Amino acid sequence: MTAPTVTGPFDALREQLTDAASTFAGSPDVLGAILAGIVDDVDRALSERLEIFPVCHHSPASALAMVRRLRAKQPRVIYLELCEDLQPLLGELRNCRLPVAVQAFASELSGFPAAWGPLSVVAPVTEASAEYQAIAYALETPGVELVLVDRSTDHVFQWSPREDPTAPGGDAGPPTDPTDESGLHGDAVGLEIGDLRPRFAELEAYLLHHGKVRHWSEWWDQYVERPLTDADHDTYRQVMVLIGSLFRRLRPADSDRLDRDEDRERYMWTRMRQHLATSGVDPAECLYVCGAFHAASRVEQFGLSSTAADFDITPRTDTRWRYGLIPSSHSAIEAQFHLAPGSVSIAAATWTKAVSRHRLSPYRLDSQRSAATRGRRGRATAAPPPAAGPVVDDALTGFLAAPPELDGLDEAELRGWCVDIVRLARRNGYLASTADAIAVYETSVLLAALRNRVRPTPYDFADAAVTCIEKDVVPGRRDVRRLCEILLGGDRIGQVGYDSLPPLARDVLDRLQPLGLALEKRQVQRALLDLGGHPELAPCSDLLWILRHLLPPDAARPIMGERRLGHRSIQESWDLALGRNQRALIELGYEGVTVEQVLEQRLRRSVRGPDATASSALAAVEDAIRLLDSPRLVEDLGARAVDLLAAERTVDDAPDVLRRIRGLLGHYRTTAPSLPAWCEAFVTTGYAHYCTLLPTAVSAEETEVRQVAAMLGFLFSVEGLALSLGCDRTQLELAVAQSHPTAPAKVALLWAGRHQLGLLPLAELRARCAELLANPLVVPAFPQYLAGLVHALEPVPGLAPFVVETMSTAFARLPDPVLLPWLPTLITTLRDQGPELVPLLVREAGRTFPGALPELDSWVPPWLTPPSAPQAVAVPAPQRRVGVLLAAHPEAVDAVASLLGHDCGWPSSADSPDDRGGVNALLAAHPETTDAVVRYLGA
Repeated sequence: MTAPTVTGPFDALREQLTDAASTFAGSPDVLGAILAGIVDDVDRALSERLEIFPVCHHSPASALAMVRRLRAKQPRVIYLELCEDLQPLLGELRNCRLPVAVQAFASELSGFPAAWGPLSVVAPVTEASAEYQAIAYALETPGVELVLVDRSTDHVFQWSPREDPTAPGGDAGPPTDPTDESGLHGDAVGLEIGDLRPRFAELEAYLLHHGKVRHWSEWWDQYVERPLTDADHDTYRQVMVLIGSLFRRLRPADSDRLDRDEDRERYMWTRMRQHLATSGVDPAECLYVCGAFHAASRVEQFGLSSTAADFDITPRTDTRWRYGLIPSSHSAIEAQFHLAPGSVSIAAATWTKAVSRHRLSPYRLDSQRSAATRGRRGRATAAPPPAAGPVVDDALTGFLAAPPELDGLDEAELRGWCVDIVRLARRNGYLASTADAIAVYETSVLLAALRNRVRPTPYDFADAAVTCIEKDVVPGRRDVRRLCEILLGGDRIGQVGYDSLPPLARDVLDRLQPLGLALEKRQVQRALLDLGGHPELAPCSDLLWILRHLLPPDAARPIMGERRLGHRSIQESWDLALGRNQRALIELGYEGVTVEQVLEQRLRRSVRGPDATASSALAAVEDAIRLLDSPRLVEDLGARAVDLLAAERTVDDAPDVLRRIRGLLGHYRTTAPSLPAWCEAFVTTGYAHYCTLLPTAVSAEETEVRQVAAMLGFLFSVEGLALSLGCDRTQLELAVAQSHPTAPAKVALLWAGRHQLGLLPLAELRARCAELLANPLVVPAFPQYLAGLVHALEPVPGLAPFVVETMSTAFARLPDPVLLPWLPTLITTLRDQGPELVPLLVREAGRTFPGALPELDSWVPPWLTPPSAPQAVAVPAPQRRVGVLLAAHPEAVDAVASLLGHDCGWPSSADSPDDRGGVNALLAAHPETTDAVVRYLGA
């Protein structure tokens, strides 16, 4: 058979793959079309006039190829696949220590579902990435323009599924296990250049199984990363486009993600065409850096020679986006983009080793160069003149057909790893020895051989270390796998420089300077504030309490001192970790200029939100009083609390409302000459509101006893104030009269309320409880009655002696066969329904019962002691003199009598002493007043 004529550089490869498909699949239709299509994609991408540079994110091989290409080509314009509205931030990378993430943040949404907020998009940057090399080259080379061409952050969410922007099929999901430093990005959508991962689950499982690896990062490192580290530019480009095309064609055709990816490609090609048309730059002097997946694009706008119309770019929404840099870390990148733990650290170590081995001078921003590399920037030779068109040679066939290079075992490197891991293990509590180092060495070589690897990789070494050193119990905080990650590079954590921080973050650091601490460090630092001896530190204390409210709990943690209503400590001690929580501090800067402004905005939003309640509004009032000196804000929040209370139809938050309003009333009574208007309105509104809801709440089964007790507590505790403000007590009496509870606890609680109103005397209440104890059918439910009486201590604290009496009577009267089964129910009832009121009962019992055991035999309960009748006592002579004195000067006594509404005549002087027997008997029964008058007159 005559061989076909070869007309293109990849025709021979296309023919070989088609023949292979026909041989192994039996038919060249499906498989042959896929393999031929892959070759077509490579041919198409490499034949484009605008040079396409395919990359994989955080890939040392991509970074090395980028450095070599930039040195050789020296492009004038670099088109980078990154959100176009992030471009102004790239210059701020000079003030940062990598890794950091470029962030777009929006808390006030317009055009998006409210449930999505706040929106956050991050794009992490590490030194071992092709993107950073391109950014550093463009920023440090005069005359080079960097153009971001990907969709804006607003379009990221415009094109997201409306049900969930972070669902599978979106750009990336939030961290699944945000432990340690893996949560530095927060709940953000991640943007990644070169997301090279199979989106066909069966394909990925097949590759992992036959590659004898556990994670995709390990497969990529073994079969792509290491072979391409030493590849030339043409080979690198062709292999990366081949992989991107393979994953693209083996992807489900009905995937929503594919539609968004194609729209992104149309968007980028449209932006590049527009820039080339306006700038007039020669495409041969440009470089298009994108993910290998997008390099194999088949959209109609692909290429400068395409005649398709530009993509119709929709306008952005009215959402206000704020931009900044946040610290990142290797573990945060791994968690957000679902990479294997330690893979980014291994990539960084591989990058450092490859740069040293190939003697390359990578591009770095000037402020990030070390002292050794600051003087030499590694100038490249002048770029050759641009050719008429790209010359493409087939380097792919030779690369795919060549056997893997036999890179011998680096015994020194592996031996160093084994010795160092044993040393680290011993420092962390493991009983490791030299024998373990030898075992790790031999096991690493064995695992590499079993996995068909020429030399052990860091993944083989980590598995061997876990096998040989790991025990059934981890003695410290770190397991052996974590120790291997630390050994191979560690979790490098970036930091945003002072000059790149938002104004709010810089203001916070400036205002905390009097503390004399290096707050930019990540260590926890102790701050001691003696506000009595150093009153100039009071502003620092105010700021720290605000940060305590706004930042995560470990950012500013008080060790000593507190701030509550009406109280400020004179000495405070704080543990500060602002450097560790730099991301949270930066995101505060997206909300305002000062922390006081942010706090005020959050308090206002909290009382205006759809889930705002009267309780949350009172909490906002407390925070405004404690943290902000703004009476206007307090008045606005208090007025909102009144409106929310009047609009509530349930009493679920009644206990919290009662606790907070009591504290606020006590605060104003001790610090202000009069109550504010909103406080008076809250009392009158609450009095009428709870009187209206009381009959319904008492009868409703879903209403708990605690909530009814809180309602009565509110009504009785503010009754005097409410009546003085114009409320009618009859409304409360009618509400109690209309309440007809059926639950035993609520019945007892209502008895206490009627007693407080004077409608149920204590003797009758005692008789009702005695009747309950005498009824055998009610005795099993008596603990619930007791629970109601215990809750009654909230509105009627004066009933504490009676509750102790009732409980003691029950223990005294009930026989053991009834009491013993009844006692666990009582204990569990009190523990579940009134744990905060039990201490009040205990104190009352301590005052009632004798304090010593010998006194118990002769002790008689106060409620069993009969009242003693008054006895006639001879009136001493001083008391008779007092009577004579009062009879001689009756004006004062007459005035008191008329004030009390009595008209009692005085006996005449001729009356016999027997006629004054009533007066003498009265004075004898109450001698205290007479004795006091005698002592006052000195008689």
